[in-house]
Amino acid sequence: MAQTTSPPDWRRAIFNRRMVICIFTGFASGMPLYLLFNLLPAWLKTEGLSLKAIGAFALIQFPYTWKFLWSPLLDRYALPWLGHRRGWMALFQIALLGIIAWLGQLSPKEDLQLIVLLTAMLAFVSASLDIVLDAFRRNLLADVEQEMGNTLHVNAYKIASLVPGSLSLVLSDRLPWAQVFIITALFMLPGVIMTLLVSEPRVETKPPRTLRAAIVEPFQEFFHRHGIQFALYTLSFILLYKLGDSLCTALATPFYMEMGFTKTEIGLVAKNAGLWPSVIGGVVGGVLMTRIGVNRALWVFGILQAVAILGFAWLAYLGPAPATAERLWTLAGVIGVEALGVGLGTAASVSFIARSTHPAYVATQFALLTSLTAVPRTFINASAGWLVEGMGGWLGFFWLCFFLAIPGMLLLFKVAPWSGPPPSTPSADEGNAGGGKP
Repeated sequence: MAQTTSPPDWRRAIFNRRMVICIFTGFASGMPLYLLFNLLPAWLKTEGLSLKAIGAFALIQFPYTWKFLWSPLLDRYALPWLGHRRGWMALFQIALLGIIAWLGQLSPKEDLQLIVLLTAMLAFVSASLDIVLDAFRRNLLADVEQEMGNTLHVNAYKIASLVPGSLSLVLSDRLPWAQVFIITALFMLPGVIMTLLVSEPRVETKPPRTLRAAIVEPFQEFFHRHGIQFALYTLSFILLYKLGDSLCTALATPFYMEMGFTKTEIGLVAKNAGLWPSVIGGVVGGVLMTRIGVNRALWVFGILQAVAILGFAWLAYLGPAPATAERLWTLAGVIGVEALGVGLGTAASVSFIARSTHPAYVATQFALLTSLTAVPRTFINASAGWLVEGMGGWLGFFWLCFFLAIPGMLLLFKVAPWSGPPPSTPSADEGNAGGGKP
């Protein structure tokens, strides 16, 4: 579908039923992840587990990095109800609801092995749900709707953090943990209801006929359609675009503490100055992307991402000091600009990834490309502490992060030039190497 920027087109791309569906997909995707990151550690700590044992639960992030390994199965096979994507969506969301509710009935002291197994299952099912939600959303939205749809999905994903990261914690001071987990689990129901009410997107291409086709042909199609050189540029760009920003926030909380802020001050400021600027800015960014296109958005938002890193460098330059009102406003500004840059950059990169996938292999290609974006967070960020010491302190470290943001921006000349056309999805007659055509 050709993209235009006339007023009727961008207004239709924003004000329609499909945008509401994207809000539900984002909320359903974010709920289980933030439960693992926010509610689970608080529960385990309250029940008396050691920090060492709680830290070991960080290994549950691995399914989100390796989800592309089983994504071909979800491209190839469909359940016998609700359609290719909706069947898996319903199954995974109902499974998550059951696992979350079950967790709260256990005792970390007496049932630790079962809790480890259930949290591993929760992470696997959550990552699998992400695969089908990304594919469903890509099939649902027209090209002109990708930018706004992905922006709403990303922001609903963040808003979902308020349930396990805020509401559930408040409830835990007033209710037994078993009831808290049941109430938290019920927040998966809106996504289940949405899945039952919507229709399966109409896709002109057919899924791969064999498992081999589902595994091999998505990669063949991607490199054949783009050419090997351009495909490698694209993969490198996805890997590097958010590298500097991701690395600079890897040790954000310890950095704030070394600058003289208490954990309470950090928590209050981060919650208000981080979440809401990101959400509001993301919506504005989605409208802007719809008007100027994904290419120019990647440039504008990428520059903002890089500039946000300099806010950390400025705070490091000021050095440790008592947390006066002026210092708290400075912290709020640094966190707010960084959150805005992250929200805008993420929405633009997700839209770029969505436009780079083929309808016949969207689950596999989307999972592979989004897994690349998790590599810096999972592996490279582990070196942050060593780099802080090696660079002589925080100021040198943040300048390094700023310069690490530049290679990804330079690759935009190759993959998304300012005045070039946006990545376009091939039609049903193009690149359908998966055997969708006789």
